[in-house]
Parts: sequence; C-alpha cells; structure tokens
Amino acid sequence: MKSILLTLLLAFSLLHLGKAQTLSLDADIRPRFEYRHGFGNLFPDEGKAAAFVTQRSRLNISYGDPKLKIYMSIQDVSTWGDTRQLAINDGNQSFSLFQAWINYSFNQSWALKVGRQAISYDDQRILGEVDWTMQGRFHDAAMLKFSKDKVNLDLTFAFNQENQKNIGSDYTINGFFSYKVMQLAHFKKVWEKGSISFLFMNNGFQKYADDANLQPDGLYYRQTTGTYFTFPLSAIQLTGSAYLQTGKANATTDLSAYQLMLEAKYKLGKTALILGFESLSGTDATAGEKNNSFFPLYGTNHKFNGLMDYFYVGNHANSVGLNDLYFKAQTPLGKQSSLGANLHYFSSQATLADGIESYLGTELDLVLSKTISKNIKMNMGYSQMFASDGMGILKGGTNPKNTNNWGWVMLVVNPNLLKFTKEE
Repeated sequence: MKSILLTLLLAFSLLHLGKAQTLSLDADIRPRFEYRHGFGNLFPDEGKAAAFVTQRSRLNISYGDPKLKIYMSIQDVSTWGDTRQLAINDGNQSFSLFQAWINYSFNQSWALKVGRQAISYDDQRILGEVDWTMQGRFHDAAMLKFSKDKVNLDLTFAFNQENQKNIGSDYTINGFFSYKVMQLAHFKKVWEKGSISFLFMNNGFQKYADDANLQPDGLYYRQTTGTYFTFPLSAIQLTGSAYLQTGKANATTDLSAYQLMLEAKYKLGKTALILGFESLSGTDATAGEKNNSFFPLYGTNHKFNGLMDYFYVGNHANSVGLNDLYFKAQTPLGKQSSLGANLHYFSSQATLADGIESYLGTELDLVLSKTISKNIKMNMGYSQMFASDGMGILKGGTNPKNTNNWGWVMLVVNPNLLKFTKEE
C-alpha cells in the first residue's frame, strides 16, 4: 500500500514539470479461472485435473508533455488463496514493478526511451509483451528511436546485473534465455496498405568454465536476424516472416536455425478466414554436434502454435522443431460478441526418432469474447489436443491416448480512473 501511495504522489507531482501536460491513471484488473487437464503437456495416467484462479491487479500511470513522457506500471500477480488471511506481509512477494520508463524527444524525429519497458514488434513472434501472462514481459534497456515519413528505426541496448557489485560483472540469473547483454535494431517502413520490417538482435549469455561451481568465463552469443511483412493481394491480405538464428546454442554448441511463416487472410462477409503455415527448424534426435533448433526468444509465444502451450512456452527448446499448418476463423455474434475457432495440425520439422512418424497431433481452440460495457470484457475458451504416439515420445513417454483439454474464463476490467490535462 505504501508503494501505491508513493507512486500516486509521484504522479501528481509530475504536473509541475512543464506546460501542456497530460496525466492519466488507469487500472487493469483481470481474474482468470482455469481448468487444466493436459495443458502444456500430456495428461499422465492416474493424474487429477487442476483448477485455480489467478489475478492481475495493475495500476498504470502516464505523463506527457511536448518533450517528455513518463510511464509507470505497478502490479500484483496472485493466485486466489496464495496468502493467508490476516497476514501482514505478502509471503509470495507478488507485488512488482512491471514498467517504469522515460521518453525524451530531442526533436520531431529522434527520441530516447530509458528504463524498464515492454518491447513488442510486428506480430510479436520474436519480441512481445506477452499480455496473456498475468505478469507480462519487460526489458531493462535504453532505446534510441527515429520516426519520420512512415519510417521507424529503434536501436536498443541492455546490460543486466542481478545486484550492485564491487567485484566482477558475472550474471547468475539463468532463467529461460535470460541474457546479460542485448543489442537490437528494428527497422519498419509502412505504406498505405502494407508494411515491411527488418530485425537484428544479438544476445549475450553468461558462460561458465565450471558449470557445477558457476565459475564465470565470458559470454557466448546468439544472433536472430529476419524480416516480417504484410502485403495486400487483391481481396487477400498476405502476412509472412523469415528469421535466421546463428552463433551459439550454448557455450560449446554451434547454432544454425530458421523460422518461416506465411498466412493468407480473407474476409467472407464479416467473417475473417486465415490459412497459414509456420516451420521452425529442429535438431534430429540422432544429430551430431550442431544445434538446428530455432527458438522465438522473447515473443508472445502463447499466441502461436495453439493456445494449450505445448510448444515454445517455457518448453520445446533444443528439440525437433515444429511444422504448424493452421486454419482460423473469427466471426462476430452481434455487436458485442465474437467467436473464434482455430485448428492446428502439428508435425516435427526434424526426425523425431527412428521409425516414428513426424505427425504430433491436432489441436482445436475455441474462444468466445463478449464486451459487457465500455471498460469490461469477458473472454472464455476451450481447447483440446488430439495427440499422436509421436507426441507421447516427444513429451517423455506419457500416454497420448488420455484426454487432454483446457478451459478458462477471464474478466478484463480496464477503466481510466483519472485524466487531467493542463493546457499551455
């Protein structure tokens, strides 16, 4: 509570920084119920289904004047019941700072954005905010931005440490692709009906001479380079991407991998139809020393390859890759509701094992969205994975014949609590 009050006091104090100021205070509260029976992995024999409610409680504060923009986002991410009643302190330490950045404009074209920030580009395949997760994804970074005549160029730099040290600069936080340094360039050109962008990202990860004792020994690097485009072709909207990954998969293994995606969108009346294919390269089960497994490092991966998170959501790294042939349809149900249906046909890109077919399974995702009022929306979904024997082998020998399904209901409430404008 003290942190929230201090943040509010800081927000109001910003009104004295200059002229033509705008201050906005917004809330984002979203409780979500989930029923899991094979979510993210095949359901084991004799297992029992899981059910729980998680909640994001986020407060966003933004300030802007002609030169300066400031944004802060504080949040509590909790599971209902994770803190004992009448407890003085939150033992789960779920209160955190999601974003806190300043953006200073040197002129109409150049600006500098510094601080904790979400970085999201294109379809969020490589870099995304991951809004589906309650906590979201952020980067501590400095970004130099150029924008003119529908051309945008961002140059981003990050250097991470887990604390303030007097000796050494090794980085011992080693979560899923947690980098020590990052250099990123993103260029985008927009036309009236289409766009194209190019990305280069170099990530440096801590290397250790002795993994058991965590003796630091410099860094190893992974590069991700590629392009994304949208292009109209008569009544069809084409979208595609192609990326390469090079460098090192780990301290001792060379990396050479790719991602390719192409999809076509067609409007049939008010219904949107999408047919697409994505291929992410993988490493054969009997491969040698080189790693050929592509990984979409910091993207909104829940959005891709099925909503049940069987691939690339904290899993499926350094594996056999994936081919995903998919069909999606979304249609409005009146003015306030819509229904989406997605069908995915999964197969391994590389050889799974001798004598094992590449087909992994088929997933069906259904999502119903309804706007209740201006600032309140309810989303609900049901998904089911129809897994093959190959999926069972890929997931560690679990019986693929068990029922694998997942259901959820989420309420999203995001009102503007305050908006104040002081004219020049």
